[in-house]
Amino acid sequence: MDTHLFEKLYNEGLISAPSFQKIKLKADSSLFSVHWELKTILYLGILLLTGGLGILIYKNIDTIGHQVILAAIGLLCIGCFFYCERKKLPFAMTKVQAPNSFFDYILLLGCLTLITFITYLQVQYTAFGNAYGLATFIPMVILFFCAYYFDHLGVLSMAITNLAAWMGIAITPLNILKANDFEDAEIIFAGLFLGVALNVIALLSKQKNIKAHFSFTYTNFGMNILFIACLAGMFHFDDWYILWLLPLAAIAFFFYRRSLATASFYFMLLLTLYGYIGISYVIIRLLIDSRMDMGAVYFGFMYFIVSGIGMIVFLSRMNKKLKHNDSL
Repeated sequence: MDTHLFEKLYNEGLISAPSFQKIKLKADSSLFSVHWELKTILYLGILLLTGGLGILIYKNIDTIGHQVILAAIGLLCIGCFFYCERKKLPFAMTKVQAPNSFFDYILLLGCLTLITFITYLQVQYTAFGNAYGLATFIPMVILFFCAYYFDHLGVLSMAITNLAAWMGIAITPLNILKANDFEDAEIIFAGLFLGVALNVIALLSKQKNIKAHFSFTYTNFGMNILFIACLAGMFHFDDWYILWLLPLAAIAFFFYRRSLATASFYFMLLLTLYGYIGISYVIIRLLIDSRMDMGAVYFGFMYFIVSGIGMIVFLSRMNKKLKHNDSL
């Protein structure tokens, strides 16, 4: 409650002192929202529950038995999805609100237990044999279906993560996967392809109005994957690192325009940080490849000081500009 108006009326003698004190007391004791605090506690509760069950199973695996554990996980998963199916609102291409406060968390628990169930089957019984890609592809398809069917952004994030894992396993040769060597060039190009694909899906979601509110999640994942893939290419292709500035600059320009169009400081912040890392890497490499004398060392120190200040000034000005555009 804004008390400035009542204070002005009190100073002008239009309301009495007892009335003004009652208004101030009412303003000071007004209710405040704990919506996000409760949501955070519930999400942490789901994560702690699944983590606690995992620890309990791990410590008592010999006494409980694999079949009993699988049956318990399966029943919990089925129960969660049964509840969500009974309580969900009718499907629509637009945003559908959750029917109650606990719906999102029950769905999240069901999806987490589903992944646990499939992973358990593969690890303990090798249900999919050496087809590791299939073990990630099946939960990925189910998660995407659940994200759209039940309209859940958290499940969509899990599905996109599974998509990235599936692409990494499907493209990477098995011997590289077993050796835990993820510096293969194929993964870098797969990341570029996945980043572009996610951004295309985001644009189509907006244009076709198919769960348009999913667009930000697709763009967020796609943007980070694209920048990380470009930086990884810069670090991996040692002889051609400077050429990777071209795709990095193109991606930064694309999201710069996107940031201005959507008045999103978040996108502006990310593209600035990723771009700064890329440019700084090239400058330091050029200094290292040249004759490293004290002048080069001083230049490196001055570069980080000046560029750091410049980045802060740039972000401050862009924040004001985006706020001004958003208010128009």
